[in-house]
Amino acid sequence: MDQIAMLDKSKINPLKNDSTERTPIGNFSPTEIAKFDQLAESWWDPNGKYKTALEFNRARVEYFITQICLHYERDFNKVAPLKGLHILDVGCGGGLVCEPLAKAGATVVGIDMSEMSIEVAKRHALKSGLNIEYRHEHAQHTSTSDTHRYDVVINAEVIEHVPNQQTLVKQCSQLCKIDGCVIMATLNRTIKSYLLGIIGAEYIMRYLPIGTHSWRDFVTPVELNSMASIAHLELVTEMGMSYNLFTKQWHTTPNVGVNYVQVYKGLVTNLSFCD
Repeated sequence: MDQIAMLDKSKINPLKNDSTERTPIGNFSPTEIAKFDQLAESWWDPNGKYKTALEFNRARVEYFITQICLHYERDFNKVAPLKGLHILDVGCGGGLVCEPLAKAGATVVGIDMSEMSIEVAKRHALKSGLNIEYRHEHAQHTSTSDTHRYDVVINAEVIEHVPNQQTLVKQCSQLCKIDGCVIMATLNRTIKSYLLGIIGAEYIMRYLPIGTHSWRDFVTPVELNSMASIAHLELVTEMGMSYNLFTKQWHTTPNVGVNYVQVYKGLVTNLSFCD
């Protein structure tokens, strides 16, 4: 694990801005949703604001699929290796994770609180000839509306945007079958992630729109694993993601100093949801 300045949230200014205030209708920030609403049309634009995110997503999803295949003892090299698996993508945005999972044979449901992102995802799936169920709803609503639990629950780059991170992790756990697979991806809260993930990516290289992330809401691997443990999830493995400036490609790395992924095994499904 990267030893670069793992910073304690208790030592960060506790004052919250409006974007992180809890709302009475669920564990999400209206300001964050509005921000992604404005950017919704850029999700799939290869020359748009999320160009680098699209490249990052390709490497990340390949790792997701590999880990799912390992979890369910599937052959990654077979056609449609995820056939027969039901996967939920919590905070699916424009469908960047959902589509490659569907192409790999999975039955995919994507949920997001950004209605505009959901509409973009629906249009792109239709254009791509993919049958993906997209819903404009909250994870807590999904838990009460679905009659079954999922083989895989994915929560990618969402936890740093919600006011109650523990609640989100518990919701993902409850939505997963016993012995199922929960995958969470986020950004570590280190000096390195501040320099590369915000100053570099947003202000200098403009890989992401300025204001996409709030560094104080990043989550260390230890913190995420602690939240997952409380939610009765068992850590299987973790891996970092790194960008090579020379090859201009993303790849996996043992270094979790900036972007990282944790893969969990679901232990129980009868957790009570937090308010």
